[in-house]
Amino acid sequence: MKKIIFILIFFAGSMLIAQTNSLSLQEFMTQISTLEKSVSENFKNKNYEALEKALNESIMLFYRLSDNEQETYKMVQGSNYYNLACAYSLQNRKMEAIDAFEKAIKNWDYINYSHAKQDSDLDNIRGEKRFVELMQSIREQGDYLYILKQAGKYEKSDTTGLPHFEYENADNQRLKAVKNLFNLDSVAGQGDEISKIINLMTWVHNTIKHDGNNYALCEFDAIDFYNYHKSTGKGINCRGLAITLNECYLAMGFKSRYVTCLPKNEKDPDCHVINCVYSETLQKWLWIDPTFNAYVKDENGNLLSIEEVREKLISDKPLVLNEDANWNNESRETKEHYLDTYMAKNLYWLECPAISQFNPESRYRNNQNTYIALMPIGYEHSNTNKKQIIIHSPEYFWQKPQIKK
Repeated sequence: MKKIIFILIFFAGSMLIAQTNSLSLQEFMTQISTLEKSVSENFKNKNYEALEKALNESIMLFYRLSDNEQETYKMVQGSNYYNLACAYSLQNRKMEAIDAFEKAIKNWDYINYSHAKQDSDLDNIRGEKRFVELMQSIREQGDYLYILKQAGKYEKSDTTGLPHFEYENADNQRLKAVKNLFNLDSVAGQGDEISKIINLMTWVHNTIKHDGNNYALCEFDAIDFYNYHKSTGKGINCRGLAITLNECYLAMGFKSRYVTCLPKNEKDPDCHVINCVYSETLQKWLWIDPTFNAYVKDENGNLLSIEEVREKLISDKPLVLNEDANWNNESRETKEHYLDTYMAKNLYWLECPAISQFNPESRYRNNQNTYIALMPIGYEHSNTNKKQIIIHSPEYFWQKPQIKK
């Protein structure tokens, strides 16, 4: 069964004035919240008759919204039908389950193929011909490793005239403030370069909680993110954590960037932001993720870059996730979920600022930056509202770092 989607998440910040319709958005939210609790409880208690009743009530309630609201929030209805398919399947009502699954697809711009493929609630219909055909129809949308493997190639091209990536010098007063406030020399420790890189990542992971749904109301720099978390108790999203760690690395003299990892599907609202930090010892960029306290190695124990992880996923080469990778020190992260599913989805194309610096995406200051996007050949997207240079050359994107004067 799909994890219950709490409708309030979708409507947060969207308290629209209800149009003339049979059910206002506010009324819908109130009633659907009660029904969701019933769905969750009945599924847990295996009371499938009551579960089915609650889901059908949710479905009918949705159709009382205006046409515009139904279109805006149709993924809610998709979730209703997916859960109904699970309820029918668990009762071995195969045709009804497949009908509901088909409606889930029609009401969802994208559906989690990997989840549906592994969801034991659907096992009773997994061998049915029509279900197999429906699963194949969404593979191009939700089989993330398959999608990544179908991506266009890169090419080495002339990048004359394009900006070099630059890195703010650790002598900058703003970065000195970061280093002194957090006592980063002590955090990094007295070990070798690699241990310092990992210690800094783990410190950020343990110090500031992650909350992917919270776009922190503060300046986008390490000091303000830290103070925001300490004063409110609220977590920050992956972007905020990666920016925080990036400034810690820069303050310690490491060349680092935060890299936005994005999916092929523009309608997918999810992406993930991690760090790449340059190791002078290894003469390469390293994959570093403060959200999950994660780094990646090959089967021989060699630390890998973002580029290498992407290539190995495509070619089915072994990848090893560090054993202490986790989310908020609450749940362990596995290689199968983190790399084969989540990051396989979010490695279709990459983007980062040309200048790596303190407070790179200020809410209030005019910090204009150029963003460099590494995309596969043949891929186009339209979701951008910033100055962006699109390239297909990994040699350019992963060039050896130069220092910003």
